[in-house]
Amino acid sequence: MIDKTAIIHPSAKIAEDAIIGPYVVIGEGVTIGSKTRVISNAHIEFAEIGERCTISPFATIGSEPQDLGYKGEPTKVVIGNDTIIKENVTIHRGAACGDFTTRVGNKCLLMVGSHVAHNCVLEDEVILANLVTLGGHVHVGFGAFVGGMSVFHQNIRIGDMAIISGFSASRMDILPYSKGEGRPPVPRGLNVVAMRRRGVSQEERTATNEAFKLLISKDYNTTQAIEKIQAEIPMNPYIEKMIEFIKSSKRGVLLKNYKTGNESLDNE
Repeated sequence: MIDKTAIIHPSAKIAEDAIIGPYVVIGEGVTIGSKTRVISNAHIEFAEIGERCTISPFATIGSEPQDLGYKGEPTKVVIGNDTIIKENVTIHRGAACGDFTTRVGNKCLLMVGSHVAHNCVLEDEVILANLVTLGGHVHVGFGAFVGGMSVFHQNIRIGDMAIISGFSASRMDILPYSKGEGRPPVPRGLNVVAMRRRGVSQEERTATNEAFKLLISKDYNTTQAIEKIQAEIPMNPYIEKMIEFIKSSKRGVLLKNYKTGNESLDNE
């Protein structure tokens, strides 16, 4: 159903059972999947939106990137299935680099006023709370949760299942499975709640926690900590993921606060 007040570009492809509400503007290069609802007053262009999504009032998806190098090249936004975009969210289409695309995965929740800049990638089941701001090219891993009013420098990565408290900020990568807070959000422990809910076994959580405590320890630098982990702790996919994440980092991974020290998870 398309409300009679909506403005639809002739090139738009909208599923027959999608719902387009009052005063919605759908511009050029838009595809909207089955059972997706665009409630009212939203603006969408150059975007592919999956099935069963909800686009709330005054959301803006696919507008030009805030990149002075952008010269109108054909770029886009791609959003997966079952994702919820709340009021006043902005998702900019890609700049003319990488794959020219900004991506939001399946079953994500972008709360009120959050901003996803050009060429960001949000994996499945990411949650951004109110007013989270991601700079360009930020990669957010599977199942990560970012607290409200947090801001992140362009080109950083937030690891799988990391949880970051509100009013945090970082110029460095955030370790997978960690929980942190502050400016920067120094890791304070392992996000065992998320790991347990997603079926990670007690044995794997315990080993991963031991590895985590070595990584943030003041007694070892990162290279020494990784060597000790590999020598002393039974490896599992989660430890391997953390080590690979650190080794592949271009901006460095936030592990220690040398002014105040660290807290690690003593016991589950």
